[in-house]
Amino acid sequence: MALQQVTFGAGCFWCTEAVFQNLSGVSKVVSGYMGGDTKNPTYKDICTGNTGHAEVIQVEFDDSISSFEELLLVFFKTHDATTLNRQGNDIGTQYRSVIFYNNQEQKQAAHAMIDQLTIDLVFDRPIVTEVSPVTDFYEAEDYHQNYFNQNASQPYCAFVIQPKLAKFTKDFKDKLKG
Repeated sequence: MALQQVTFGAGCFWCTEAVFQNLSGVSKVVSGYMGGDTKNPTYKDICTGNTGHAEVIQVEFDDSISSFEELLLVFFKTHDATTLNRQGNDIGTQYRSVIFYNNQEQKQAAHAMIDQLTIDLVFDRPIVTEVSPVTDFYEAEDYHQNYFNQNASQPYCAFVIQPKLAKFTKDFKDKLKG
């Protein structure tokens, strides 16, 4: 088992968490904040858009089951990497598209994936995903953890997260957990 870690920001962390929790090889997903200057930020702080932090998920995965490149594919196929500081109705720098890498291999793989998606014209607009080194990770409050699984009937979950999960399930059915 070769465990690795990566941190993704792809809009609301509730959505991203729900997707990656279902990916084979992923052993842990923690919602939190990264990329800003404020020490120990709270969700209330993040919502102002003034902390510099993004809503992120920290993913622990076994790369012998799902490679880093496969995680990148899931990341790019389950959010809009072409909108700056926005995912749907969620607007602000805290919702930016970002990959926080842990080592040079992840950095190179992220840039190579962006280059390939650009060459292949996968998106009709330029990719704006930020690729940055990991900084301090601040775990989000307990009520943000495992959010979709505990609140699936709430309107945001039904109208925003469920369609993302349906697309993920359709596009990556061979990579789903049991």
